[in-house]
Parts: sequence; structure tokens; C-alpha cells
Amino acid sequence: MARHRKRENLEEDEPGLDISSLIDICFLLLIYFLVTTTIQPREQDVPMTLPAAAPSEEPPEIDPLLIKIDASGAIYTGTGNSQIPMDTDPDVREVPLLTTALQSYSEQAKSTAQTPLVQIYADGNATQQRVIDVLNALSGVQINTVTFTDLVDP
Repeated sequence: MARHRKRENLEEDEPGLDISSLIDICFLLLIYFLVTTTIQPREQDVPMTLPAAAPSEEPPEIDPLLIKIDASGAIYTGTGNSQIPMDTDPDVREVPLLTTALQSYSEQAKSTAQTPLVQIYADGNATQQRVIDVLNALSGVQINTVTFTDLVDP
């Protein structure tokens, strides 16, 4: 008598991939990048005193310096015929001419024991980055009293 053995058909197991260690590595890399990332404080936190909703009743102690940013990104100081062009290339983030003018204005105000005040007029089509460049320059020379205006002498 012949014995017939029936072989059990083993299901073909597909090879498995254990990804638990991969998940651990991903979390470790995420934590590493979060901890080692540095934030530039000048872009994140600019200590400025912005204007209140209600206008002040008393006039400022010193004539404010007006900074105008036009639609093309050019920066000017002054109003009317006394406008002085500062930095006109909007692709360059550094504004050395404006920084020099702000330093001299700040020194002049502090020599008379007054707080320097700056008014910024930004054209509606000016880029926000250019306004941030001006705010960074103000922060660099420690001018903290800033107001935005929409009134500029033609």
C-alpha cells in the first residue's frame, strides 16, 4: 500500500518590512532639526513702539523723519522738494545709505535729549519685504518710535 502524503500548500508569505525603527529615526531627525534651527531675531522680533489707534494730543518733541517707499522699492527721506533718494535697488536687502541717515538723525535727536521719531509712508504697490528692510535698519540703529502715515506732501 502506498501512502500518499498530501502536502499542505503553504501560502506564500510576502516578505515583510519592519518600519518601526525607521519611524524612530524619522522622529529623532525631526527633533534634531527643531533643536538646531536658529531663528534670526531681527526678523522675528523688532522692538518697536507702534502708534495707538487714537492720535496723540501733544505734538512730538522733535520733527519726525519721513521715510518714503515708492512702488518700485526705492527709498527716500524727506518730503516735497527736499526729498533725498537713499537706496533705490529693491533687490538688495541692505540699505547702507538709509542706515547712515538714520544714525545721524538718531545722534542729533539724542544730543538734544529727545526721542527720535520716524514716519514711514509705503506706497500701496511697494513690496512688504522692502518695508521690513526699512524696519530692520531702524532696529539696527535703535530707533524704536515708528509710525506709519498715508499723508505725504506732493
